[in-house]
Amino acid sequence: MSETPSPVAVPTSTPATDPHVAPTIYVTADVPGTGGVIKQRPEDFLVDETAAYQPSGEGDHLYLYVEKRNLSTLEAARILAGHFGVAPETVGFAGMKDRVAITRQLFSVHTPGKKPEDFPQLDHDRLQVQWADRHTNKIRLGHLTGNRFSIRIRDVGVGQIRAAKASLDRLASLGVPNRFGPQRFGRTLNNHLIGRALIRANFEDAIRLLIAPDHATTEAHAKAKSLFLEGKYGEALAELPHTSYPERCILRALAKKERPSRAIKTLDRSTLRFFLSAFQSAAFNMVLDERLKAGTLNQLHAGDIAFKHDSRACFPVDDAVAADPTTPERLTKFEISASGPMWSAEMRRASGATDAIELAALDRLGVTMPQLVAFDKSAGQLIEGARRPLRVPLAYPELEAGLDEHGQYIRVAFDLPRGAFATVALEEIMKVGRGTDASAELPEEEHE
Repeated sequence: MSETPSPVAVPTSTPATDPHVAPTIYVTADVPGTGGVIKQRPEDFLVDETAAYQPSGEGDHLYLYVEKRNLSTLEAARILAGHFGVAPETVGFAGMKDRVAITRQLFSVHTPGKKPEDFPQLDHDRLQVQWADRHTNKIRLGHLTGNRFSIRIRDVGVGQIRAAKASLDRLASLGVPNRFGPQRFGRTLNNHLIGRALIRANFEDAIRLLIAPDHATTEAHAKAKSLFLEGKYGEALAELPHTSYPERCILRALAKKERPSRAIKTLDRSTLRFFLSAFQSAAFNMVLDERLKAGTLNQLHAGDIAFKHDSRACFPVDDAVAADPTTPERLTKFEISASGPMWSAEMRRASGATDAIELAALDRLGVTMPQLVAFDKSAGQLIEGARRPLRVPLAYPELEAGLDEHGQYIRVAFDLPRGAFATVALEEIMKVGRGTDASAELPEEEHE
């Protein structure tokens, strides 16, 4: 029989565990923010995914174009898995989408030998299938070209549209800082800390951070947290809603007297990858802030790894490339940009001063390269390293002021490539976070 886990101790937080979810600097620092709020209701935040390809009409994977409302992508995937009677791991999707929104995106479900008409119609009040087809492969993360966003900013005077236009024009010209938005870090803003605990094989910390975060978001979660810290795992489980999938999986295992290391393994790989990705995201955001403070967001220097926006390939920047007179022109045209780290042991590393900055961010988050190497060996393909562009192009911007039954609004619409967060562009326009006016630290061309 497995040993009974004792109540997990609460670790002391430090400045190094800051969530890194809000910008400390804006590229539009000299433009007043509009203020206001977004996501007051799902209809105010619309997202349409642009697929990388269309289904062929044959194959073992059922492709579903789905409209979801007030659901996270992982929640939608679990609903589809339950409806089609498959494991959650067999459901594929190209990218995470906002929860408080109406979003349309493709999912795939592995159903070999079956056709769409072999299944009953999905009946769900927050998830509707727009169409279904078949294809030969599973949809995987990154199988999209981008997203079209249409967002209404509420509680703002329509006269603020001038400031909104100035910021939107700046972002279209210079690019959007490719920061990971707060949704990557979860409702309690600590997903990255759970990921860090997994990398460090500290499963008790990972469980504590998941079930008993510093700030519970609902009364049910507060009750579950209190019971969990008392070691009453079954009672804590009974308090949580069925939508709290990760917490319920862990508590169910702990109630069966499983060790923390085995309880963690009850989570599906998609959920584990999401926590690990949140850690990578926090480290990336730290590096991005350093580049913004140095005024080098849209520059390349020797030691950088450049990112090609068309092919998503990367290449090292040496002195010759940095001094090449065509490099600034390529940067202006968004052919290339500097990249930042999505850490793993096998990630392609920068060199010189750039590598030192990126390693320093990793160290400040409390993870070492030996720990990353050990985790890669023990966890297989759970964490994949990559280079991510520090900025992305904002295309086809639209702006209008309006009035409806809910009051005045400013509607902003634009395209962003895959992996980019619309909320980051909105924060540049609204400036309701904690970004500071650092215009003196930006190069002069940033203000033209």
